[in-house]
Amino acid sequence: MSDDLARRGILLMVATMFVFAMQDGISRHLASEYNVLMVVMIRYWFFAAFVITIATRQAGGIRDAARTEQPVLQIFRGALLAAEICVMVGGFVLLGLVEAHAIFTCYPLLVAALSGPILGEKVGWRRWVAIGIGFIGVLVILQPGIAVFSIEALVPLCAAFMFALYNLLTRFAARKDRAATSFFWTGTVGAVMMTCIGVWFWEPMTPGDWIWMGALCITGATGHFLLIKTYEIAEASSVQPFAYLQLVFASALGLLVFGETLSLNIVIGAAIVVSAGLFTLWRAKATGRG
Repeated sequence: MSDDLARRGILLMVATMFVFAMQDGISRHLASEYNVLMVVMIRYWFFAAFVITIATRQAGGIRDAARTEQPVLQIFRGALLAAEICVMVGGFVLLGLVEAHAIFTCYPLLVAALSGPILGEKVGWRRWVAIGIGFIGVLVILQPGIAVFSIEALVPLCAAFMFALYNLLTRFAARKDRAATSFFWTGTVGAVMMTCIGVWFWEPMTPGDWIWMGALCITGATGHFLLIKTYEIAEASSVQPFAYLQLVFASALGLLVFGETLSLNIVIGAAIVVSAGLFTLWRAKATGRG
């Protein structure tokens, strides 16, 4: 890969993380005013429309995009991601963007830890040490035994586990299905699931919040489009470290817009988690996931 493509890929990943952070901020606002399930449902309607539009413009159309040898796995993946989004948005409301994202940042470590039992990949002792250090960082954020432990902190931790499992199942699905197929199932299954659940929690929205809902849908589609373009021109290993910028952007949004605070334990803990995550990414690249 040329240096120019690498630079373009990095810039696209930075832009993607900025858009996703904006999406999180809008989700936090809307979910604090309306039921989380309804907010995620409407978001998925737009996401499904985006996915279907992409599929119709590709060779083979929707039928080709939906073709899979593992429908149960694809349905479970789609449902798992929808559930994870609901849990994480709930975490934004309970804890705010700063603390929720600081805890959620541990998901790459969970991916590394679970890649052995789920995918049969070898995880060397250096990566295990990094994983252990990373979870020490999570404990620094949570402060068990030092401050009064907040049960709400388990919400983004649960979301991190769900997202890690989703990532692993996506890699497992990629052994037989194309990325376009997994993307199609992710959007459509999530939309069906959230409609079946969220329609029972419908609440009338103000005109101003419908504008915010439109912005949420647009940022979601834009973020996924940018992410697709990023992986089209750059290797995942070269741009993945920059995914941690979502923590920076979301935290800045929490501080500047929502008046959240940034305590020392969150800064130290997040730095430990991110450092450990970057090391596991480096080891995976250097040793071929060894």
